[in-house]
Amino acid sequence: MSLSLEGKTTLVTGGSRGIGRSIALKLAELGADVAITYARSADAANKVVSEIEKMGRKAKAFQADAVDFSQAEEVISSILEDWGKLDVLVNNAGITKDNLILRMSEEQWDDVITTNLKSIFNYSKAAAKPMMKNRGGSIINISSVVGISGNAGQSNYSASKAGIIGFTKSYAKELASRNIRANVIAPGYIITDMTDQLGEKVLEGIKAETPLGRAGEAHEVADAVAFLASDMSSYITGETIRVDGGMAM
Repeated sequence: MSLSLEGKTTLVTGGSRGIGRSIALKLAELGADVAITYARSADAANKVVSEIEKMGRKAKAFQADAVDFSQAEEVISSILEDWGKLDVLVNNAGITKDNLILRMSEEQWDDVITTNLKSIFNYSKAAAKPMMKNRGGSIINISSVVGISGNAGQSNYSASKAGIIGFTKSYAKELASRNIRANVIAPGYIITDMTDQLGEKVLEGIKAETPLGRAGEAHEVADAVAFLASDMSSYITGETIRVDGGMAM
């Protein structure tokens, strides 16, 4: 069996940049039609749509607030209306607002927990009925190794990413009888526009803590997502796959 997504319709939240962008382009490269959501940058989102369409695939971009359940329903309803089904959902949208716990504000805690966890609930719930009707689907939730190991200065982010793992296992158990699979990808340190701001000293420290001795690339996360989106992972559900160079080993 080859790794193919021909004929599949997919949605990637937070798909206009960084890891989300790489995931969207990888799914399209393997033959899927791809919709993305984005928060702010229409230009970046439209560029992703253009790149996907150049591959000969259908593409759509939706500006949506990840924490608004009604907007999640509207996004998925639009995909169903235009494409007839939703085979794969990748919940990638998320934010960070790092601080030590003694300095962390209530707002920093609430914003990260709400955005990173409620967005997973919103889109997973909205996707459940159409996937049940279609008797199948794959949901891939992007967590983080800090949801497994924790990280100083990221108690809010770590808690939200740990919550994603627990949510995914529960969702997988509830919907497995309808042939809907749910899995987690937990990236380690991945080079993106966001992480570029951390500086060389921080990067060298992370490399020293990583058995493979380097930072990861966004396409390496996308490759793992593509596997879980495909029929090659048809007997895998409720699993967490670390893409971290061994960091959390």
